[in-house]
Amino acid sequence: THPSSNQNMSESGCIGFIGVGGIMGQGMANNLAKAGRKMVVWNRSKHSVTEFCSRTGASAAETPEDVIEKASVTYLMLSDLNASRSVYEGESGILGANLEGKFIVDCATLTPERMKEIEGKVSSKKGIFLEAPVSGSKVPAANGTLIFLCGGNKALFEKAKPDLDLMGKASFYLGGVGKGSEMKLLVNMTMGSMISVLGEGLSLAEKCDIDQSQLLEVLDLGACANPLFKSKGPKMIAGDYAPNFPLKHAQKDMRFAIDLGDRVGQSLPMAASANELFKRVKNEQGDNDFAAVFEATK
Repeated sequence: THPSSNQNMSESGCIGFIGVGGIMGQGMANNLAKAGRKMVVWNRSKHSVTEFCSRTGASAAETPEDVIEKASVTYLMLSDLNASRSVYEGESGILGANLEGKFIVDCATLTPERMKEIEGKVSSKKGIFLEAPVSGSKVPAANGTLIFLCGGNKALFEKAKPDLDLMGKASFYLGGVGKGSEMKLLVNMTMGSMISVLGEGLSLAEKCDIDQSQLLEVLDLGACANPLFKSKGPKMIAGDYAPNFPLKHAQKDMRFAIDLGDRVGQSLPMAASANELFKRVKNEQGDNDFAAVFEATK
């Protein structure tokens, strides 16, 4: 099944968005609403839906199934596997709806296996599915500068691109369902490992009585310069862990990446060590920004 090629999604009716209350979903949905998209939305927290609808003029759905019935295309931004199972397979979930000819674009970071499972169930009901996990956190979501890493129906990718362009600065089509999630795990594994070693460097600087800010300055002037160190380093020194990307989600992605390595026979000793640092502070720092992994290095 392929989306018709003569009509943008925004012209074919209402856009659905499931997950408008989260750090990411709120910013993404805001950018669709600001562009004048007619929207129907749902979130587990009703307060988030009420706030969003009163601010944007979107209409509220009673259930995920209700969103699918009312929208031509539905975007999802969910936090984890449990939320995904609840929204798809749960009571009044997506899979209870009539999916024939419906477009579903899932932007969550899940395992490749879970995305393939969803695609199989959606396709069996004649729906059309695209995975589109994002690289970027709270500020890029709000600013519309996310990077979409897509896998699945190529025609749907092309149809969704005007919407993706409102929410992001780049969109990559990477192949079949699972490839977008794999790319996302590679990115977040690399990022989690990088911030862990930055934390170790800052802690070692303190032990050596070296100004941590000067370490950041030296790194920024050399080959190690990168936006992650530049944005997170000063916050780590200040102990400012206001969440842009919660540590519990970062650790989840590290775990998924290590599992992926196991499945394909790739050794990941650096990532595995970084994952242990995340696990050490997850109970205390899980809702704080992933930069709080610094606390595990002290």
